[in-house]
Amino acid sequence: MDPQSPKKIIVALSGGVDSAVAAIQLVRAGHDVAALHMTNWEDDEGYCTAADDLQDARSICADIGIALHHVNFAANYREQVFAEFLDEHARGRTPNPDVLCNREIKFGVFLQYAKRLGADLIATGHYARIDRSSPIRLLKGMDGNKDQSYFLHQVDATALAQAVFPLGEMQKSEVRAIANDAGLSVYDKPDSTGICFIGERPFREFLAKFITGEPGDAVTPDGRIVGKHEGLLYYTLGQRQGLGIGGLADGSNEPWFVAAKDEKCNQLIVVQGRQHPLLWSDGLITSIPHWINTTPTELAAGTPLRCAVKTRYRQADVPCSVSLNSADGLHIVFDAPQWAVTPGQYAVLYAGDECLGGAPIDSAIPAENPVAATGLTPL
Repeated sequence: MDPQSPKKIIVALSGGVDSAVAAIQLVRAGHDVAALHMTNWEDDEGYCTAADDLQDARSICADIGIALHHVNFAANYREQVFAEFLDEHARGRTPNPDVLCNREIKFGVFLQYAKRLGADLIATGHYARIDRSSPIRLLKGMDGNKDQSYFLHQVDATALAQAVFPLGEMQKSEVRAIANDAGLSVYDKPDSTGICFIGERPFREFLAKFITGEPGDAVTPDGRIVGKHEGLLYYTLGQRQGLGIGGLADGSNEPWFVAAKDEKCNQLIVVQGRQHPLLWSDGLITSIPHWINTTPTELAAGTPLRCAVKTRYRQADVPCSVSLNSADGLHIVFDAPQWAVTPGQYAVLYAGDECLGGAPIDSAIPAENPVAATGLTPL
């Protein structure tokens, strides 16, 4: 972005420190900046922080000296994000609503609304970068601990071309320092965690309001009943907490993990120890991928693509080989077995710092020779 060419830029201002500093950086660069705060979820149970976030956004804009617009996208969010979230859980999968929110809301209806307000570009507080050469490329943020390109991989290149990420070259510590120096009260506001519409309430309690799970047995791979589950849809592969399984008289003291779901028998398959073979996979199968640009030339030519993949946020890049399968999805083989590959999550592909795109994970390929890998981040 050329600071000598001022633009009308509308910032997606959440009320947090990242989007606030994105706005500050754009003002300092000489752009005509306004803020737009979205309300994407409404409830009356006290868990949603939307009202507090709006007040923080108002305070930020007053301190910076920019106009604040407010729009309610709650209906869009329920139809375009939350409905799919529920559908995926009903299928026994583990969805990632943040990916859908970026595609459908922030770079969908938000972008359209900002354009109606006269914006040349929109800006967000994402830690990611855009290379505006032709074709446009999505790159990782320079702060490796905060890089959010994973969550942006489903956004179209046409939308990315109309966006700027002022924090892409920055470290989180720099961002907080700028906010503090600017006198913003949110300079030390904690980063949001978890799923925005659930807040601090128990996940199972929230989900049960919309879809009901059928209780059943938690069993070992050989069929021994070791506990009960409250409904398969409430659990995810690799889950350790909330299983309610104690030690067995003839078992080890290692913790229990969810290894699989037997939908036909309504059984939750559990194993002891993080290194159990059933928790490891040699690869995965996806549904139809979304590419930031076009299909990579290797795949289009029918040859495997060598690149790296993340099967969850903040996972280290995993070298892999990617092929197209007969269902127009991807067949991804890891160079080394990976832990707790989870259907419903996203396999996101990288060539160095460039995010190529990605696809929802449909199934994992069991590892033939699992290894006791180290340095991987569990779910």
